[in-house]
Amino acid sequence: MSTPNARLLARFLDTLLCFFTSFLTGVTSKSASDLTFGPKNKIYYANHSSHGDFILVWISLPKKWRMLTQPVAGSDYWLSSKLKTFIAEQVFQVLLIDRQHAPKQAIADMSAALEQGRSLILFPEGTRNTTDDQILLPFKSGLYHLAQTNEHIEFVPVWINNINRVLPKGKILPIPLLCDVRIGSALTKLPDESKQAFLERTRQALLDLSPKEPK
Repeated sequence: MSTPNARLLARFLDTLLCFFTSFLTGVTSKSASDLTFGPKNKIYYANHSSHGDFILVWISLPKKWRMLTQPVAGSDYWLSSKLKTFIAEQVFQVLLIDRQHAPKQAIADMSAALEQGRSLILFPEGTRNTTDDQILLPFKSGLYHLAQTNEHIEFVPVWINNINRVLPKGKILPIPLLCDVRIGSALTKLPDESKQAFLERTRQALLDLSPKEPK
C-alpha cells in the first residue's frame, strides 16, 4: 500500500512529467468532438512508436478524465527497475500485463478495470512500429475480444504524430520537436460484426486521423 509521502511524490512526478513532456514536444490536442470526453469510461487506442506514447495520450485528456484512465503496458518493461516500477504503479497507475501469460488473462484484467469504471489507453498494434514500410501495423485481436466482452464500451482513436522522432529507438535523450495528438470520434462494435470487420473499421478510423502525405 502506498504511503501519503509516496502519493505526494507521485502527484509531483505526474505534474513534472506532464510539464516536461508538454515543454519538450509542444504537444497540441485536437478533438473531433466534445462527446469524446463524455461521462462513460472508454478505451483510447493509439498508434505506437515509442515508450513515451501513452504519456502524450495521457496529458491530452482533460485532468478530470485522466485521473480515471490507466495506460496498459507490458510488465516486463515497466518492472525492470525500481524507478520504472514506481512511475508505472504510483504515478500513472499503469495496468501491467504479463505478456508471457495467456491472452485471455490480459482481456480479463482489462475487463475488470473497465467494470470498475476505469478508462484504458491501448496500443492495438501490439508492439512499437519502428519501420518506415507501414504507417500503421495490423491490429492484434485483443481489441475485438475487449469489444465482445464489454459491449457498452466506446473505442476512441487517438493519432500521435512525430513522437517517434522525439524519442527514437535506442536513444536515451529526447530531441525537442513539435508533436500533436488527434482524438477522433468514439465508436462501438456493431451487432454481429465480425472480428476482421471490426479491426479493419477501428484501424481505418485511426488512419483517418493521420497526417496526409505531402504531394
